[in-house]
Amino acid sequence: MNERRDSGFGWFLFGFLLGGIVGAVVALAYAPRSGEETRRQLREKGIELRERALEAADKVRERAQELGEQARTRAEQLREQVEKGIESAREQVTRRSETRAPEEETA
Repeated sequence: MNERRDSGFGWFLFGFLLGGIVGAVVALAYAPRSGEETRRQLREKGIELRERALEAADKVRERAQELGEQARTRAEQLREQVEKGIESAREQVTRRSETRAPEEETA
């Protein structure tokens, strides 16, 4: 379930950044400025949005690493629980077979 929620966040972030880029381009295209000033402003906004996108990608990468580590930890815990359960079942079978063996000899 966390994967689905995190995946949704990634798409939200992508849409947010894409909307920002489109909005900036449209706003600058309709702004009453000279061509040189508009191009300069587009370059600046492009650099700013690129930096934001890189920061967002870093955050998503960090979160993915955290989730991967959590999944590995949980898998290890489950493996240990299963091993304990198997060992417990073996011990019970051994005890029962030992208690029944003398009964079968007398019968």
